[in-house]
Amino acid sequence: MVNAIFLFILAGLAEIGGGYLIWLWLRQARSFWYGVLGGLILVLYGIIPTLQKFPSFGRTYAAYGGVFIFLAILWGWGIDKKIPDTYDWIGAVVCLVGVFIMLWAPRP
Repeated sequence: MVNAIFLFILAGLAEIGGGYLIWLWLRQARSFWYGVLGGLILVLYGIIPTLQKFPSFGRTYAAYGGVFIFLAILWGWGIDKKIPDTYDWIGAVVCLVGVFIMLWAPRP
């Protein structure tokens, strides 16, 4: 379980970080190299989830979505200085509960 959570967090940071660099390039007129680096990080993001041990692509990515939401809220708070409100936190917790249900529910 620790390995799965680590890979989800690593994938989330790669997706958010790569997307953020492209955002800075296109929306805030930063150097073209921000976009190149962001694109390379997004390629890495595409590889990281394949390291998961879960057999189902769809279930793995659905569960990752919940982790992504939580990480995106933290990114917005830490990097963009947008303080999450109560509804952000409630929504993130609901998503994380869904992650645990999808991945670790007893199945035959």
